[in-house]
Amino acid sequence: MTFAKLLRAKLPRAKTRFARTVFAVAAVLIAGVSGAYAQTIKIGSKNFTEQFIVAELYAAALENAGFKVERKINLGGTLVAHEALKSGAIDLYPEYTGTGFNAVMKATTTETDPEKVRQLVKAFYEKEFNLTWLKPSNINNGYAIVVRPETAKELNLKTLSDLGKVAKKLSLGAGTEFVDRRDGIAGLKEVYGAEFGEFKQFAALRLRYEALSQKQVDVANGFSTDWQIAAEKFVALDDDKGLFPPYFLAPVVRPEIAANAKIVEAIEKVGAVLDNPTMQELNRQVEVDKKEPRVVAAAFLKAKGLVR
Repeated sequence: MTFAKLLRAKLPRAKTRFARTVFAVAAVLIAGVSGAYAQTIKIGSKNFTEQFIVAELYAAALENAGFKVERKINLGGTLVAHEALKSGAIDLYPEYTGTGFNAVMKATTTETDPEKVRQLVKAFYEKEFNLTWLKPSNINNGYAIVVRPETAKELNLKTLSDLGKVAKKLSLGAGTEFVDRRDGIAGLKEVYGAEFGEFKQFAALRLRYEALSQKQVDVANGFSTDWQIAAEKFVALDDDKGLFPPYFLAPVVRPEIAANAKIVEAIEKVGAVLDNPTMQELNRQVEVDKKEPRVVAAAFLKAKGLVR
């Protein structure tokens, strides 16, 4: 017997109008709740460790809030993930403001103010793609130029301006993409006058850090949340003239996600507890301790009281 028939059977005729009203209100409320929780949220990521972890953080937080989640992690590079979001193959993924600014907007100007970059990227995505950026985390995973601690001490290196003065004595190890970028070797020369005595290419990031540790190079380019910086006590030199754009991490989402306050709240609570030292440690747990990103994410959120 249905709920409506049961009401009619049990209540006198005089009360059926009231019963129908109660039933209608209850049905609307139940439908609203089930609709909110029935939505399956498709979470994507790009193809490196930090992205895997952050996507798992979003997924665990949303599952804890009662949503169904489909993971589409390790999609590929920036443009693959971006196209997946545009097409609706995924509903959100973690991205970096500097990547949106340089790789997607293809900005021809230099801008280093974090809030200006965020606003420019947000406006561009909303106008061109009907996608939006939620509140950024405290992770700024931009380029880092690092040296061994003894090199920093010996040459009194604290900033990239300091590095520019002695670069001819030093060898640089960097990735292939660093050669031609405005915020790469060309920019170091233009902004800081840095011309290195020797340059060695390493396609894999870990090889750059190994070369630095083994004194095969004196300087290396990495990223601010690389676990090796803290683990090896490398010194990341201050970009004192603002060569590198900000790369703050934030969720990029489809409009239906942005319109759901419960989803937004769950994701932004994750972003609020993330910063560079935290991300370095989470990356280390996956890459050094060989833990699964999902396990690392769940343990971190539980420790922060964000999941049960």
